[in-house]
Amino acid sequence: MAGQRVPELKSSAALVIDQDEGRPLFAKNVDNVVPIASITKLMTAMVVIDAGLPLTEHIAISEADKDLLKGTRSRLRIGTVLTRGELLQLALMASENRAAEALSRVFPGGTSAFVAAMNQKAVELGMWRTRFVDGTGLSSDNVSTAQDLTKMVAAAYRYPLIRDFTTDTGLTVRLANGQSMNYRNSNRLVNNREWQIGLSKTGYISEAGRCLVMQAKIAGKPVIIVLLDSWGKLTRIADANRIKRWMETRVVTQTAG
Repeated sequence: MAGQRVPELKSSAALVIDQDEGRPLFAKNVDNVVPIASITKLMTAMVVIDAGLPLTEHIAISEADKDLLKGTRSRLRIGTVLTRGELLQLALMASENRAAEALSRVFPGGTSAFVAAMNQKAVELGMWRTRFVDGTGLSSDNVSTAQDLTKMVAAAYRYPLIRDFTTDTGLTVRLANGQSMNYRNSNRLVNNREWQIGLSKTGYISEAGRCLVMQAKIAGKPVIIVLLDSWGKLTRIADANRIKRWMETRVVTQTAG
């Protein structure tokens, strides 16, 4: 990195690590404990999959799945019945909160057991400064650090289903009444052919700002990117592109040297 100008990122905390070596390539405020919003849903997905619950089981959205904390809206109306797999895909790809809430609600032992499993998984992964209180990320008490989140992303990347669901560009859900709903990925970069993204998750609540985590291959190198508390709506995307250009420039410079 000597002699290389590092990117000026707008995100309050950022970390880029070489996935093969675990070596940091770029670091900014990596130990700040901050809310992580819907990045939480990666842990939600791992807990669901680890439990071995059938993905074909049908689950109905209930009144209990409404967001009474932030008052966010959802296209999943009360009474909508989808499979656990569909709910998992909507939670990961489109950051659907009612989907994530339903997944935790129907977990054996209920939501409290689900949250306990999330925190136990965090301990197993060595995420010592991380705490979960729900499966959606709507609570600002879901907190972590950029350092811890690279561990969570690396772990989530080992699940083929999470890789697939987080990088799908869209999903059409068929409802019982014959109607269908189209969902898109919350990260526009998955549609960008200049990117090779293996895992993606966005997040936003006012306390957390705009967040983005990804596994991607840049200049032939697999990396994990964590961007937290980006202040502008498009800033996290711009920061990711700054990192990509910086890494590609470094490779060209090193090759030329």
